[in-house]
Amino acid sequence: MSAVPLPESRRAPMETVEPPASLEATGLPASLAIDLVLKHLRHGGDTSIAELGARLALPLPLLERLLGFLREERFVEVPRRGSFDADVRYTLSETGRARADEALRRNQYVGPAPVSLRDYVARVERQQFTGGRGAARRIAPERLVTALASLVIAPELIVTLGAALNSQRPLFLYGASGSGKTWLAEHLVEVVDGAIWVPHAIEIDGEIVQVFDSAVHRRIDVAAGGGSLDRSRQPDARWVLCRRPVVRLGGEMTLAMMDLERDSVSRFYKAPPQLKANNGLLVLDDLGRQRGAARQILNRWITPLDRRVDYLSLHTGATFQVPFDVQVIFSSNLAPASLDDPAFVRRLGYKVRLGAMDETSYRRVFRQACERAGVAHDETVADCLVRELHGGTGTPLLPAYPLDLVLKVRDRAVYEGVEPRLTQETLRWAWQLYFAAEDEGPLGEPIASQTMDVQGITGE
Repeated sequence: MSAVPLPESRRAPMETVEPPASLEATGLPASLAIDLVLKHLRHGGDTSIAELGARLALPLPLLERLLGFLREERFVEVPRRGSFDADVRYTLSETGRARADEALRRNQYVGPAPVSLRDYVARVERQQFTGGRGAARRIAPERLVTALASLVIAPELIVTLGAALNSQRPLFLYGASGSGKTWLAEHLVEVVDGAIWVPHAIEIDGEIVQVFDSAVHRRIDVAAGGGSLDRSRQPDARWVLCRRPVVRLGGEMTLAMMDLERDSVSRFYKAPPQLKANNGLLVLDDLGRQRGAARQILNRWITPLDRRVDYLSLHTGATFQVPFDVQVIFSSNLAPASLDDPAFVRRLGYKVRLGAMDETSYRRVFRQACERAGVAHDETVADCLVRELHGGTGTPLLPAYPLDLVLKVRDRAVYEGVEPRLTQETLRWAWQLYFAAEDEGPLGEPIASQTMDVQGITGE
């Protein structure tokens, strides 16, 4: 994933992570650092110290001392020298190849040097998202209003959402399918701003846990003007400057995903989603529809939500503690009381029910849907939708319906090779297809829908 510049409105002074001056300053065991150098040489063959420094993310003075030790121990050789010190080439001796192969059998991690668990914990605490120090961490009304500007949403709901996000406690969105829970959660992530440092990997008891994930962590291109990082001092390359992360999970979530994942072939670990989301936001969609047992999954979240720490285990049986600095948004079709876990429900700071819209808001959503689909809006068709189709069947005015209906009309026009046009006939056709399962019982008898009385949301 390519680096992205930090937007003008989100630029703030960013603290440089100082590079380690010595091996001891890295916080890593000497044996792990030695093995990592040898594994890189085993993979890269004849390699310059400059190339090694870039791959290991270690400063050259530190690496020079480490390579000097490896030469004394006859693990590496210098087949030839370049014009400059940085051009000196290194290769493994027979003894070095044997040591490298032994290290690769333990794990096949060949990447940037990890950081220590102690340094990672300290860095997460300095970059807190939910435990903000003072007004600098406050999510102001104007920022939330901007993030939700494209939604049709009641002002009182915006106030509730703002209070929830500033409370540092979980937000639980619930309501019927189509009430806009997922759509709202996707827009709430826009309030997540700022820059943090994310490590490539963490070392724990000699094991390596890979943290940086290009699918989650968006690099910041400081050279393109993102922030006021002091470019006169080279930062510790073991850390990547990124936007605050947003991690999304849905029905695919299992209990096993919440723990460390050790690859049986590579024999190093991948960080679980909540660890990748540290200093950012975690969205758990469709809670209650996971493949694992719901109670077990809910119980797994009790300690992190309550104590702001998480406990992870290595395959050796060793357990360690990591910070849980994550703003969590849950989304579910289930009401909190139906989750059948009072201990979990108590830890949900804000429980916000979304439901049907009033007619004025629903008509605005219908107009937006036409604009998004590229279909001309027609007020008489809107009247037919609200008064005849919704009114005649008792179907609640949920915000997901307009776009789904209009897209069906457009799909039909594409098939017929004509300009998409909304008419009462095409709308009724789309309605029948969309609600066939809900509107008719097994013998063709209408099924009444329960009307909800809480403002729903949707938008572009």
